[in-house]
Amino acid sequence: MRYLPINNNLFIENRKRFVELLPKDSVAIFYSNDKMPRNGDQYFQFRQQSDFFYLTGINQEKSILLIVTDIRNKKLKETLFLLKTNEQIAIWEGHKYTKKEAKEISGIDHVYWIDDYDLSLKEVMSSVKNIFLNRNEYPKFFPDVKERNHRLGEELKGAFPLHYYHRSSPLLTQLRLIKSDAEIALIRKACNITNKAFRRVLNTTKPGKFEFDIQAEIDHEFTVNRANGHGYAPIIASGKNACVLHYTDNNKESKDGDLILFDFGAEYANYTADMSRTIPVNGKFTSRQKDCYNAVLRVFKKAKKLYVPGNSINNINDKVNKLMEKEMIKLGLFTKEDVKNQDKENPLFKKYFMHGTAHFLGLDVHDVGDKDEVFKSGMVLTCEPGLYIPEENIGIRIENDILITKNSPIDLMEDIPVEIDDIEKLMI
Repeated sequence: MRYLPINNNLFIENRKRFVELLPKDSVAIFYSNDKMPRNGDQYFQFRQQSDFFYLTGINQEKSILLIVTDIRNKKLKETLFLLKTNEQIAIWEGHKYTKKEAKEISGIDHVYWIDDYDLSLKEVMSSVKNIFLNRNEYPKFFPDVKERNHRLGEELKGAFPLHYYHRSSPLLTQLRLIKSDAEIALIRKACNITNKAFRRVLNTTKPGKFEFDIQAEIDHEFTVNRANGHGYAPIIASGKNACVLHYTDNNKESKDGDLILFDFGAEYANYTADMSRTIPVNGKFTSRQKDCYNAVLRVFKKAKKLYVPGNSINNINDKVNKLMEKEMIKLGLFTKEDVKNQDKENPLFKKYFMHGTAHFLGLDVHDVGDKDEVFKSGMVLTCEPGLYIPEENIGIRIENDILITKNSPIDLMEDIPVEIDDIEKLMI
């Protein structure tokens, strides 16, 4: 892997805390991600299923993890099964994990080839009554393709119909919400790489460059700093493109006088950063652009203070919406009288700020956790107010990653330029 080795205590502790949540006579079964077909005989670049990585640190397809609470055969209490390599695989695909390597990475003592899985599974099933299966339960995600945990989980139900089946996802969500010191260090690393990429962008962006040219500068900085790549599809949106919230075409020419909105984050060791910034293509904000930018910046600074234990995403969204509404009135987008007469079900601010301010961050850019989750120390979330005025070709978003602590929140991106003066100076 590109990233530096991770102390396997991270994965050992994750499994230890997970098994403590399981009832007696249980097995939890986890499958690695699929290699996803691209076209012809090609696959997309492999990315491990987040829960599987969280528990093992293993970044390889066709892997299976068994965690058993009670079994006489102690060799099956915590077991990892791997694809057995051969000369042909080594020639055509390259290196695959040895048992020793997998043990060192994961901290799992008992590592077997996948060929041994079926026999081992039958022995485990004869010793337990509860089976915990894992699936991606993100509430707004509806993929057409069923992932490996889903498919093989259904097969398992057919093969062993007399057991009691349960969900691992709620247990893992409970664990993954609170980041350990090791996880926070990995997220910080991703943030630091993102910082380097943004500074490179400030030094190289100018009128006439295409959005994909600018993305190439980011890609370069990610690669030379050992990032896996992007934690999500990057947004490089100039001019009116900045008003498209999930614009990822990145193929238009950046024009003199326009703003360009960036939303990107490096993924390091499968942990991602998530940053948004908005800069003038020519290096100088116009008066109107400054007014709009500073409106978002003022809200951003106030919003960061809300990231404290006991708060929630829904509470932050409500407060930030009110703050942005006041700024929009100052900018002349509508009046106080308009607000009094507005449709309460479709408030005026939503025309110019239509997304939420926060989401959880970690192994996934939209990490586990819901909007009513009460903040606790160790959680990491984004803070991202925005303003979008299509008729003026103005789209502005400012986003940093915030760590909740028992004291004041910690901005993990505080070193990334955000003030207008700092941005303009670096663009000279």
